[in-house]
Amino acid sequence: MKTRFTELVGVEHPIVQGGMQWVGRAELVAAVSNAGALGLITALTQPTPEDLTKEIARCREMTDKPFGVNLTILPAIKPPPYAEYRQAIIEAGIKIVETAGNKPQEHVDEFKKHGVKIIHKCTSVRHGLSAERMGVDAISIDGFECAGHPGEDDTPGLILIPAAADKIKIPMIASGGFADGRGLVAALALGAEGINMGTRFMCTRESPIHQLVKERIVANDERETELIFRTMRNTSRVAKNAISSKVVAMEKEGAKFEDVRELVAGARGKMVYATGDADEGIWSAGQVQGLIHDIPTCAELVSRIMRDAEAIIRSRLEGMVSGAQRQAAE
Repeated sequence: MKTRFTELVGVEHPIVQGGMQWVGRAELVAAVSNAGALGLITALTQPTPEDLTKEIARCREMTDKPFGVNLTILPAIKPPPYAEYRQAIIEAGIKIVETAGNKPQEHVDEFKKHGVKIIHKCTSVRHGLSAERMGVDAISIDGFECAGHPGEDDTPGLILIPAAADKIKIPMIASGGFADGRGLVAALALGAEGINMGTRFMCTRESPIHQLVKERIVANDERETELIFRTMRNTSRVAKNAISSKVVAMEKEGAKFEDVRELVAGARGKMVYATGDADEGIWSAGQVQGLIHDIPTCAELVSRIMRDAEAIIRSRLEGMVSGAQRQAAE
């Protein structure tokens, strides 16, 4: 299946494994890329730029297919050395980068000088248009269903994707709520050039998180997420658990970030993936959990999505059109 996105980044299938903190490591990224999709290492999962350089080298030992790196730029009390991470990406010869977060103009300019293709992740049409003006090569448009940061507009993908497709000229992939061939066909019909999946790729054999967390995702339905930081206008969709429910309750009572800081600490979220205790901390998962029913290999998942998408297009949709034509002719 060829789209403007597959042509842009040189992959076989219009599927991307988005950047995920603590999850986007070499073993998952290589498995996704070997399956013909685009894998992305999450830069800030690595403690230092030097560690990122080693992780890129480790990934190259496992795949000779295209893969990229995610660099997320978010406000922080002590910001990571973004310029040093950027330099590590460039020096490693990476040619595809997913940026997310605050305006990445400085990073876009520097990456472009070195021939890097940039996909910018955003949650609104206006931010997509801003990124297009900034010179990025593609947009990943993230609907309200997504895990992580859905923005503050609460616009679901069914509206956001076609609204963005009407205005954005560069290739666009759809994020938030995608897990199967039906989603891929829907995204293409709405004007996207492919799909980006996070939670679905968390729940694969090669995903470097505890088996119990994967089983929790399979057991969960579409209602098992919670929106934290709503009152702080920094909304984040996470898996529903004892801690997320406590944070939401505290926010309703007027809690500020300082009051919940210990509960939402990244180190606690990292422990969830390490120990398998889903109530240990906050961890990201989307409403798409309701569409995830197994833990396949990345190769099995990608080939199933493509097979199902093709069957929907060739049989179901084609059959509806040709059936209507037959009736008209009769």
